[in-house]
Amino acid sequence: MRYSLLSNGKRVSPVLCLAACELVGGHESTAMPAACAVEMIHASSLIQDDLPCMDDESLRRGKPTNHKIYGEDVAILAADAFLALAVTHTLAATSENVPPSRVSRAVFEMMKAVGTDGLVAGQAADLAGEKMVLEENDKGLEYLEFIHIHKTAALLEAAAVMGGIMGGGCDEEIERLRSYARCVGLMYQVVDDVLDVTKSSEELGKTAGKDLIAGKLTYPRVMGVEKSKEYAEKLNGEAREHLQGFDSDKVVPLLSAAFGSNMLLQNTP
Repeated sequence: MRYSLLSNGKRVSPVLCLAACELVGGHESTAMPAACAVEMIHASSLIQDDLPCMDDESLRRGKPTNHKIYGEDVAILAADAFLALAVTHTLAATSENVPPSRVSRAVFEMMKAVGTDGLVAGQAADLAGEKMVLEENDKGLEYLEFIHIHKTAALLEAAAVMGGIMGGGCDEEIERLRSYARCVGLMYQVVDDVLDVTKSSEELGKTAGKDLIAGKLTYPRVMGVEKSKEYAEKLNGEAREHLQGFDSDKVVPLLSAAFGSNMLLQNTP
């Protein structure tokens, strides 16, 4: 568990959680347990995603994947344990000054992002989409969006929403954070798909071109590389729009999350 949780990574989900909490007037310490829990969920999802029965990945963040080090059996148990630990840590470590109703609502959002309304649904659709032929049309993009709204964006949505809840945000603020995070989640996936076909394994820290070989549905496959880049720009703009009206200083970390990912495309062929 430590091997995966403490490995190198961008920590986007916990950063969004803490930034969202501060954005609505809370203190980051209030959301720290929730932020840690979201990173545990993310670690769990990566362990499962890398398994031979899923994406069959041997590298993650430049290091051997969990099952390559500890075996599939231990990797699966570690992934399962993270789910339980995420819940118990949020419940046990959150300050007593935070109303229980907020904590339970935050845990609900986190677990909803994991199940059949989130990661599980997205992964199932991703597996079903392998070798599927979809043209650049509304149907192809709709199927691809379903995969990544659930597989990628759901956890970022949960992170931002949990932070907003823990910070005491109103429903309107929380829903704006949800919409922002959905755009960022989709944008990260578009960027990831483009980099997969334009960068080397050494640059990525994982096997380059593997999605193409596996016949997975990706944005470049459905839209082409150039239109994928344009779509990432569009999502970036939409994410920023959802943050309009918030405090200009407190919104900076959330704007940076959107801007940073999109910058990775600037040097692609």
